[in-house]
Amino acid sequence: MLLEDIALFVRTAELGSLSAAARELDCSPAVASAALKRLEAQLQARLLLRSTRSLRLTAEGEQYLVHARAALASLESGRQQLAGTRTEISGVLQISAPSDLGRNALLGWLDQFQTERPQLSLRLLLSDRVADLFRQPVDIALRYGEPEDSSLVALPLAAGNRRVLCGAPDYFARHGRPREPAELRRHNCLLYMLGGRVHERWSFTAGKQRETLTVSGDRVSDDADVVRRWAVAGRGLVYKSWLDVADDVQAGRLEVALEGWLGEPTPLNLICAHRDRLSGPVRLLREFLQQRCAELLAGAPWSL
Repeated sequence: MLLEDIALFVRTAELGSLSAAARELDCSPAVASAALKRLEAQLQARLLLRSTRSLRLTAEGEQYLVHARAALASLESGRQQLAGTRTEISGVLQISAPSDLGRNALLGWLDQFQTERPQLSLRLLLSDRVADLFRQPVDIALRYGEPEDSSLVALPLAAGNRRVLCGAPDYFARHGRPREPAELRRHNCLLYMLGGRVHERWSFTAGKQRETLTVSGDRVSDDADVVRRWAVAGRGLVYKSWLDVADDVQAGRLEVALEGWLGEPTPLNLICAHRDRLSGPVRLLREFLQQRCAELLAGAPWSL
């Protein structure tokens, strides 16, 4: 059984396209098709159902994919051990991250990370849409909350992160500062969408007391960074991850309201499709980002 045939099968399954896998592995579609047929013949099982417009795994293909990935991961781990530490500072690392965290924190962090490792190339995709780690050319993703797909690997970066209610000093001067969650009903709340759904249910806790309410406002965007910018401009209140607004709060552009009330937990995780993606650069980046997040969390209102 050829290793190249197994690798081709795994990438075809992840990309959902035989031609895309062939291009990535630098072979023709005809050669790729022959490789898959050869692998299926050796296994005496149909791994993929293919048509002119679609491709999907059979039950046997899904079962074999687990073992194929594990085999490739084991071989890659052995290769990295033989190569020593060289793999930790070179190569291409493809990252997907939320728009607000990406623009306002991650860009500066990655500048420092890459300056210290000049042989490493980065490809950064910023979007509030959830990246498909099996089909898109992404090594890792930074995401808030636990992944809905239990097959993904999630490593914590900022487990203690929370949402905070913020507004610009100018907004509070004009409209007052809410002291209780119920007062938010008379404020203009700036909302964002994720997966086509507006996040209009805001929750807060104070000891054993918990309040959840539906808020409203005159502006909604599917880009969380736009919503933050509206808040900085004094257009209303936002309920966002502390990591997203920490710099604005520290610079005085935003102020935290509802002192004594805690926002919802919003852990930040590093997500990858499977453990063979945890290369040397990924492990180094995780340690680096954990340190940067810890520095911001040290200044969070609930930590002071």
